[in-house]
Amino acid sequence: MEKKLNQDKESHRLWHRLNERFVKAMATYHLIDDDDRILVGLSGGKDSLLLLEMLAKRARIHHPRFEVAALHVRMENIHYETDTSYLQDFCDNLGVKLHVQTTRFEIGADNSKDARRQKTPCFLCSWNRRKVMFNLAQELGYNKIALGHHQDDLLHTALMNLSFQGRFDTMPAFLQMRKMPLAIIRPLCMMEEKDIKAYAELQEYQKQKKLCPYESNSHRTEIKELYNAIERMNPEARYSIWNALNADNKLIEE
Repeated sequence: MEKKLNQDKESHRLWHRLNERFVKAMATYHLIDDDDRILVGLSGGKDSLLLLEMLAKRARIHHPRFEVAALHVRMENIHYETDTSYLQDFCDNLGVKLHVQTTRFEIGADNSKDARRQKTPCFLCSWNRRKVMFNLAQELGYNKIALGHHQDDLLHTALMNLSFQGRFDTMPAFLQMRKMPLAIIRPLCMMEEKDIKAYAELQEYQKQKKLCPYESNSHRTEIKELYNAIERMNPEARYSIWNALNADNKLIEE
């Protein structure tokens, strides 16, 4: 009984901190306006589950007034599993409509002789998922797509781009698409991954049955290790990099 009470207190404390950063991100980067129709990319991981929960609960407040729905894209030739029935129950409990679509891509179909220009499975998977999201959003009249990238994701991307692309930028918190009437928003952009992980464990979010076979075979894993080493040298590094991105206007792209 006491253990459950302590867990509830910790869950409430974490929710308060996460929600505080969610609201701050909304205001700082002007992520949501009245009459928005938002489609959430629901992979089934902890980040997208939290994103949907926060948006659904915020939508009930009617300030601002907006509508939210979720899309889960199945990639039929990538062998990891997400329990769709769990996602459906999760959405039902929040009063959110769930769309499920299936697509695929060909691994190694790039005939380029230059290995540096060949697209990785992670890139192809992400690109094809986004394509499904963009098409469905426009078909059903959604004007914004919400993705569950947190602050650690944005910081790692900044280090990756600096190290491998020779440029200082990241995935923006707000991105207005130029070729279609859609904006991409990242409402978790000011949250630390460790807080999301702790909250997900306390709430007993169901984990994916199998992780993507390619997720550890990328520079992102190495960059995460590099970032952790930087934080050990300077615990304030997170805020230094974030402030630099803000100062250079890298978090809003209109």
